[in-house]
Amino acid sequence: MLYALCLPHRSNLSRLTLDLESEDKLAQVMFVLGGCRSGKSGLALRAANEMEAQQRIFIATAVAFDAEMQDRVRRHQAERGAGWKTLEIPLALPEALVEHGREGRLILVDCITLWVSNLLLEWTDAAAVERRIAELARVVQACAGPVILVSNEVGLGVVPDSQLGRQFRDLAGMANQAVAAGADEVIMTVAGIPVVIKPRNPV
Repeated sequence: MLYALCLPHRSNLSRLTLDLESEDKLAQVMFVLGGCRSGKSGLALRAANEMEAQQRIFIATAVAFDAEMQDRVRRHQAERGAGWKTLEIPLALPEALVEHGREGRLILVDCITLWVSNLLLEWTDAAAVERRIAELARVVQACAGPVILVSNEVGLGVVPDSQLGRQFRDLAGMANQAVAAGADEVIMTVAGIPVVIKPRNPV
């Protein structure tokens, strides 16, 4: 049902929201987003460590192309500690969630924007990326354990001066909307301060 959605259209975004709200929901989903160095990854990790789980799985979507990125990866692994199993999944994120989203397992995905970037560079086809975003939004709901997803808010700056840059900005925004629609809780970090924009138990 959701595979055919074309996310750039507002009517389809509304339809996605309605579909996610109407389906039986298994996962406890937290979505954390913010700007670069806003504290979003640290907040997501602290929240994950406070949740009960038999196994903790970190899904990294980054690709370590150079020494600086490899050093970042090592630092983040050290911060997580030995209690985490790390999976490097640059493209097949929905499939990884289907495989690992089982009862007793907590999954932390960091981050959605790098995943979107990887897809766009792999296919250079925005429509194909849109279908994968819709697929991700669907499979997150079927996970039997808690899921925390991290993403960047990239739409607050200037309009990119290249077509690829504008495509990425638009797709990242669409992915954020799709994930937020089905999340139980959405938190935005600003200068290290968490701001709840979709409370878990709204009044």
